[in-house]
Amino acid sequence: MMNKRPLELYIHIPFCARKCAYCDFLSFAVPERVYRDYMDKLIEEIYGQGLCFSEWCVTSIFLGGGTPSILPPKFIEELFAVLYECFAIAEDAEITIEANPGTLTMEKLEVYRESGINRLSLGLQSADDQELRVLGRIHTFDDFLKSYQRARQAGFDNINVDLMSALPGQDVHSWKNTLRKVVMLKPEHISAYSLIIEEGTPFYDWFGGEDALEGSSGKGGLEGGIPGGGTKAGRREDALVGNILPGDGRMRRMELPPLPDEDTDREIYHLTRQFLAAQGFERYEISNYARPGYECRHNIGYWTGVDYLGLGLGASSYIGGYRYHNTADFGEYLSLNLKKGGAAARDIMELSVEEKMEEFMFLGLRMMRGVSGSEFLGRFGRNMWNLYAVALRRLEGQGLIEIHTPWVRLTDKGIDVSNRVLCEFLL
Repeated sequence: MMNKRPLELYIHIPFCARKCAYCDFLSFAVPERVYRDYMDKLIEEIYGQGLCFSEWCVTSIFLGGGTPSILPPKFIEELFAVLYECFAIAEDAEITIEANPGTLTMEKLEVYRESGINRLSLGLQSADDQELRVLGRIHTFDDFLKSYQRARQAGFDNINVDLMSALPGQDVHSWKNTLRKVVMLKPEHISAYSLIIEEGTPFYDWFGGEDALEGSSGKGGLEGGIPGGGTKAGRREDALVGNILPGDGRMRRMELPPLPDEDTDREIYHLTRQFLAAQGFERYEISNYARPGYECRHNIGYWTGVDYLGLGLGASSYIGGYRYHNTADFGEYLSLNLKKGGAAARDIMELSVEEKMEEFMFLGLRMMRGVSGSEFLGRFGRNMWNLYAVALRRLEGQGLIEIHTPWVRLTDKGIDVSNRVLCEFLL
């Protein structure tokens, strides 16, 4: 496999027990009998696409959603048997499954391990049960603790915990309490995102788009789904939607606590970095923290331009400079003939050299190590220092980037206004 090109796989499982009030990802609730139809089509797609990727070696796999752990374990067994049959998967591949604490059992965890899954991403979001109810999550903190303990008993030694800040009613004290409870468990990785109020969700209706906070730490709720996962609302259609109201479904906007103000949001944001650093977690990307050696290889692949293939409803791909995504129409996906390399691909677009250079800067600067001028030259045959001379000089003068040749990285001040900084690298 040494001479094969590296490839990452993202596999989208769109099902969930109930749609959360903040979620705009391609996910929905369906009767369990529908799982079989979807998995049959997904397996058909895997067989078809495997024929096209014999020259690639899979270095990571990420099962995202939705809630992949909602599936009965037999489907995971079938899925991985087919993946190993159709793709050359590296012996040391990082293989992650996203799991909701309300859906995990010991039987499922044991099947995950037997299937080759070696990394678990648990969607906790908050250790405060009231905050979880407001979000519409189906689990409690106690459910999470039981799931976490089962995962350790099942032999998982690489666990990520997803957290979300800037929640309705949240203050600095409650957020610090969540951080404290999570680090006491000693996970290997923590993803800490700020809630973004997305159009098309109940939260948008209740809180409004203009006044909603958009924290600089990114998108909540899907550790491995950006950019290789299902597309977001506005770029896809949610074909089926389950119950999206929190609690018993009767909660209304007037009953919800307010969003934190901007000062509280910023205090929470800076507290996260300081608190996790003190507990031995290295911040290696704007929203991601890991103990040494446990950085998410799959996500690093996204940020450094590794080819990735998305399989399943709405999944995105980037192969050889071409970007595309599968159809997001559930009925259409099930009706497609995906044998012998047939694809569900839509909106195929070849990126120009300029677009590739922009993405190199946008995605690379999300990482704390930054971007390398030497790597830029090797990849594009262009001198990064000349191409971006004006922007680099201006941003360095404003204290928003640091330059340690050949590397350029954002400063803490630059991270705070990262969207504005990254716009400087548009060509």
